[in-house]
Amino acid sequence: MTVKSSIFVLGAATFAVAAPAYAETSESDAAGESDRTIIVTGQHASTEAKRRADATPGGTDVVTHEDYADKSLVSLRDALAFSPGVYLQPRYGQEVRISIRGSGLSRGYHMRGITLLQDGVPINLADDNGDFQELEPIFFDYLEVYRGANALRFGSGTLGGAINGVTPTGMMASGMYLRADTGSFNTWRGLASYGAASGAGDVWAAVSYDHSNGDRDHAHRESLRFHGNVGLQIADGVENRTYASINRIDQELPGALDLPTALTAPKTGNFVNDQARDIDSLRLQNRTRFSFADGQLDAGVFINAKSLHHPIFQVVDQKSVDRGAYARFDYAAGPFELTLGGEARFGDVDSRRFVNIDGERGAKTFEAKQEARTANIYGEFRFRPVDRLQLIAGGIYADGQREQHLLFDSFAGGVTDVTGSAGFNAFSPKFGVLYEPADGIQLFANYNRSVEFPGFIELAQVASFVNLDPQRAWSFEVGTRGRAGIAEWDLAAYRADIRGELLQFNVGPDIPASTFNADETFHQGVEAALSIDLGEWAKLRQVYQYSDFRFKDDAQYGDNRLPVVPRHVYRAELRLGTDRVHVAPNVEWVPQGAWVDYTNSLRTDGYALVGLSAGATVTAGIDLFLDARNLLNEKAVGDISAAITATPASVVFYPVERRAVFGGVRARF
Repeated sequence: MTVKSSIFVLGAATFAVAAPAYAETSESDAAGESDRTIIVTGQHASTEAKRRADATPGGTDVVTHEDYADKSLVSLRDALAFSPGVYLQPRYGQEVRISIRGSGLSRGYHMRGITLLQDGVPINLADDNGDFQELEPIFFDYLEVYRGANALRFGSGTLGGAINGVTPTGMMASGMYLRADTGSFNTWRGLASYGAASGAGDVWAAVSYDHSNGDRDHAHRESLRFHGNVGLQIADGVENRTYASINRIDQELPGALDLPTALTAPKTGNFVNDQARDIDSLRLQNRTRFSFADGQLDAGVFINAKSLHHPIFQVVDQKSVDRGAYARFDYAAGPFELTLGGEARFGDVDSRRFVNIDGERGAKTFEAKQEARTANIYGEFRFRPVDRLQLIAGGIYADGQREQHLLFDSFAGGVTDVTGSAGFNAFSPKFGVLYEPADGIQLFANYNRSVEFPGFIELAQVASFVNLDPQRAWSFEVGTRGRAGIAEWDLAAYRADIRGELLQFNVGPDIPASTFNADETFHQGVEAALSIDLGEWAKLRQVYQYSDFRFKDDAQYGDNRLPVVPRHVYRAELRLGTDRVHVAPNVEWVPQGAWVDYTNSLRTDGYALVGLSAGATVTAGIDLFLDARNLLNEKAVGDISAAITATPASVVFYPVERRAVFGGVRARF
């Protein structure tokens, strides 16, 4: 039996032991059912999440599965394309750049500056780095997006905030649900899920499969995933739920291109060293919820085991185990509301590198034992002096430890015994106000601090341990959201003054970027969403993002703009029809491309991508859908890797996705 097969068997066996037997399936809540066939049987599951988001004095969003059901769901980009303020730019396959308010701005791989959670449990590693590929959007009932310090309730003190994907339960998604997609580039995707509830227990489980040759050469991908949960009502007001996630993800990496190739031959891929990223992971978590008249307490534990095989400039081979515990207490009585919580994550990584011989291991070049700890306690107090006014104060205290024991370094002659370590701690306060001048309309403002500790990607550069400072920022945000007549809006403006921003730049086409602390920078911008009901058969939804990120009186770069994210990004979709039959043309417009380098010597051109999605109900419980992308086959640069000074010959450019058409069927039994 292979290692990959063993992970699946172990996870499935664990889930089977935890799952009780069921003899009957509960009926869905007919009052909450949608006419469309989607993963949940009703729309009531996200109601409480929306209430929490609306009680937050800042940028928040709840995206339900129905909002993106007609998309081919490959990555978070497909689910969150219309979430205001979330910058998600595809590179290839499931690899995307994800940034909120400039978080992890120049990180062109993995992820930093955002807390990712599934069912309220963080999937970031203990050093706060993470692989967003482990979140499978096809599983989710809804996603919660809390931008910036508004993510305090998730224990996040980052500049970007938090994204929490919530999966269904047997009570919310009873019966069998099937989904199958196919389309361009020999793409095949499938999902099978089943939910049931009986008496005091319920169970939900899903398996997904994805295969594609990709829209570029050497971009083949294949994944097999499982996620499930089992719930048991132990007593009145006490519920226990166990979750299991298993991911087997194999992906070839087509790499970056020079500018002429990206614009004229975007299908081109890089076959040198057979670069790839293969992830095998198992996540287990258990949560107990105590509910009472004025609130609830969640307490849980989790363990994540992960294997990464990553041939790039060398073959990166890492095996990690992260475990932790968390608790979150919510209380509301009269004009007072309170949230208290804490979390601790501990991780061990066996990190090795080898000479890359066509994707296979050659001689060992590096070996180290890495240990990380990140812990926090947080609280938020909300008070309503009058019905329409809410005052908020809170804060988060975090500490972290990173230690690397270097055992082997070919650059230092072989066997070594060198230990490098760094410790961090910080307190980040938050103050906010939320005012409702009329029913359905809110005004809000907040002022807060964020602190991000560097992880091993920043600290363990190539081989040596580099001491870096945390990234620190004070941010101010003001905005409004609400609905009046035919319009629904969400508008926020922010500015973050940052010291020690963690920035990366390319030192070579195949070598991981070096990291440094900038002196002073600032990020300011606008996040806007506007939906208009044009009639019974027509709805227009739009998002716009303005990003102004700069150095501030820097000794080397002056007031130059930071690279990577363009100043303006606009998306719109016009949905015509009903749930039974509808078509939705869409557009993504970047009027001016982003700067490529810190010296502001090269900027990419803007572009516009036109697409179309559609759906139709064949009969009760069976829907067809269509997702067509880049219909005009526009050739442009969608993403870049930051450089100090770039030229058109620099190998740092990633083309936008080529024209593609996908279609499929959803069915519930």
